[in-house]
Amino acid sequence: MWNTGTAPPPPLLLLLPLLLCVLAASGELQQETEPRRLPPPGKLDFGYVPAGVYETLAHYEPGPIGILFHLVRAFLCVVQPNAFPQDLIVKLAKDKFGFAQTEYRKVIYYEIGFAVCAAVGLVFAVLVPLIGLFFCLCRCCDNCGGEMHQRQRKNADCRRGLLGTLLFANSLVITIGVLCAYAANQNLSSQVKNIRRLVNSNMRDLHTFANDTPMQIDYLISQYATAKNKVIYDLDNIGPLLGGRIHDQLDKEVHPALDKVLNMAGAMRQTKEALDNVNVGLDVLQEGTGRLNFNLSLVRTGINRTLDDPGCHDEESDATSAQLCRNIRRSLSQLQIAANFSRLPKVNAQLEKMNNVLRTDLSAVVQRGYDSLNNTPLMAVEQTRSAVESVRGLVDGIGSNISSFSKVFPVQTSVSNFNIFISHAHAKIEDHYPDIDKMDFYRWIGCIALCCMVVLVLAFNYLGLLCGTLGYDKHASPTTRGCISNTGGTMLMAGVGFTVIFSWVLMGVVTAIFLAGGNVEKLFCEPFHTKDVFKVVDTPYLVDPNLKNFIPGLFYNDSQLELTAESLYSTCKENKGIYTAMRLDKVFNISLFLNTTLFTKDVVSQLDGVRIDLRGTILLEAEGEQNLLDFSEAGLSEINYADYLEEVNKGVTVMDLLLFATELEAQTDLMPRGALQSALKGHVGTLRQIHSQQIVSMEQGMSALNQSMRFLERTASDLPVSGAARRQNGLLKKCFNRLQETRKYTATIVGYFHQYMEWVKTSLALEVAPCKPLSNLLDTAEIIACSFLVDSMNAFWMGLGCSTLFLLPGIILAVKLAKFYRRMDTEDVYDE
Repeated sequence: MWNTGTAPPPPLLLLLPLLLCVLAASGELQQETEPRRLPPPGKLDFGYVPAGVYETLAHYEPGPIGILFHLVRAFLCVVQPNAFPQDLIVKLAKDKFGFAQTEYRKVIYYEIGFAVCAAVGLVFAVLVPLIGLFFCLCRCCDNCGGEMHQRQRKNADCRRGLLGTLLFANSLVITIGVLCAYAANQNLSSQVKNIRRLVNSNMRDLHTFANDTPMQIDYLISQYATAKNKVIYDLDNIGPLLGGRIHDQLDKEVHPALDKVLNMAGAMRQTKEALDNVNVGLDVLQEGTGRLNFNLSLVRTGINRTLDDPGCHDEESDATSAQLCRNIRRSLSQLQIAANFSRLPKVNAQLEKMNNVLRTDLSAVVQRGYDSLNNTPLMAVEQTRSAVESVRGLVDGIGSNISSFSKVFPVQTSVSNFNIFISHAHAKIEDHYPDIDKMDFYRWIGCIALCCMVVLVLAFNYLGLLCGTLGYDKHASPTTRGCISNTGGTMLMAGVGFTVIFSWVLMGVVTAIFLAGGNVEKLFCEPFHTKDVFKVVDTPYLVDPNLKNFIPGLFYNDSQLELTAESLYSTCKENKGIYTAMRLDKVFNISLFLNTTLFTKDVVSQLDGVRIDLRGTILLEAEGEQNLLDFSEAGLSEINYADYLEEVNKGVTVMDLLLFATELEAQTDLMPRGALQSALKGHVGTLRQIHSQQIVSMEQGMSALNQSMRFLERTASDLPVSGAARRQNGLLKKCFNRLQETRKYTATIVGYFHQYMEWVKTSLALEVAPCKPLSNLLDTAEIIACSFLVDSMNAFWMGLGCSTLFLLPGIILAVKLAKFYRRMDTEDVYDE
């Protein structure tokens, strides 16, 4: 897997005009009234900024060979464990790499590991050929094992086996090393073929970056219509939105007050009816009391006459009847009226006042108050008509102005120039592909040749071991060894010769590649991943002694701006907008650049002029107010309710008439039959007739009077005091004084502009012109240089160097083992 990245090219300046129209569009809104603390208005949905898909992925996975790359890096960490010498590099760069004595020491200290390894390689490259030369001369003189004579030892077979095993194992290690070198060589060649795909992908992403930017800017500008349409909708519906909110605010407290007044209208009618009932009831009860008193008087007189009968006085002949007659006479005092209604005055004065009160239809007055309250939305529309039209015109003007900004700047020209530059650069890179392929081919041939040198030695070693092992006869003497065994020994010695011939070349190449690749890995590739390289590049006044930060100094002529290579790369790596990456917010003052009117201030001033005048809204007219006042002064509190309730609670007679009749009848039944008994029973019937004809109706009248008086007493205690009506209108004014709905409505309208402004700022920072392709260019260069070239070449010298080092013990083992395979000229002879 592969992916990419590179630092912004100089033609980045061509892209800056693409952002100006967006900044202009948002600049009109950035100057809005900052101190105003807005409630969250309705959330607007501006959608998603259209964005193309970038193909390049800034990532590289080497696959299984990555294990070898990790081993190389681990070895380099052992060779060079020191931290990245940032301060040393900065100092050397500022001194134009003029080395002072102290810098020499620091450089030597940092490079000591590489120096030691390089020294070992040079010593190997120099000494191995020299020693090999002297070794050959020594053998030519029949020394150093050159004498074709082998002494017979008892452990000869054991030594031969051990030497053969060690040589085979050593050859396997060399084989592994040369295979790693070959794999690294092939990996580099295959990855070179991917460079074209990487470059093409990056170029397409740059074209996408440039071509999508104008479309994204147009989308930002077009989305002003979303805020505008919402504002116009709220303006068109100011009645239900603003007037409805005012109505709801007032209704919470005014409606209960009006309901209370409406309840008073019903109480007035009930009070008048109760007063009528009191007067009528008094007339009925006073008249009924007179008739009842007269009839009871007649009954008492009749009973007294009956009791004058001689049978009531003859105690000797009928003592029981005489006693009963005395008891009846004593009980006659209970046949009297208990309640005295004649002393109770009528309520004519109160009734007359209530008749005057009811001449005003208070219910109709209250209904007109309800109508005034419910008319608030329509009133809001009428009173804000001119302000709404002014705001609508300003909103349309803002839209026209924002749309015109995109035509001020040569966006398409800038895009065309940038695309031409990219195409031209791409064409130049394409021109170098044949040279790159040719150089890679020559490199591949050279690396294969080096591997073949090692393979040649391995071939002689493996063939020597094979022939020597297969042709060896333990029963044959050293002078009678077979041809195959002798050929094996000869091949081993040939391998030794080629080792001496090639080893210095191999070690020289390994040392050179090691020094170059190892230092590039430690001084560039590794610091690139830890971003230490950026710290060096971003060192103030390093690139140019006159520029603190060279990027803003180059692009904006303002080197004090905090815009560094690391921040630019990191921001683009996160695929944020170039507006954020290049710190355009600190460079371009849009309000000064465009020199336009801040329309939002005019909108705020117009909306602040919206006032809902509710002084014409009257919940309770003067007529209703006076009506309530008259009701409270109707004199209900002047009635002596205690006297009325005292009389109605007494009962009609002192003793219940039915009970009296029942007791009289019971006493009469105890008398002997005769004229006396019959007369008394006649009086019992009269009493019962009086009860049914007069007492029952009077009790009903007293009950009705009791209910009326108790209702009037409650009404009198619940009546509002003088000035209650004024407090109802005062409640309305209190609600008006603390009304905040107009201000909230204004804040909501302005909040739509704030939402659009914040959305534009966020989109500019994160979504418009995402500069991932710029970081991908740098990542691509790092992948090609480090992951493709440096890692592969480091793995190559690692494998080849390992093989070369193990050639040295292979020389010793092959020379010693050849003695056991080659045919000797002489041998040791032992007598029997």
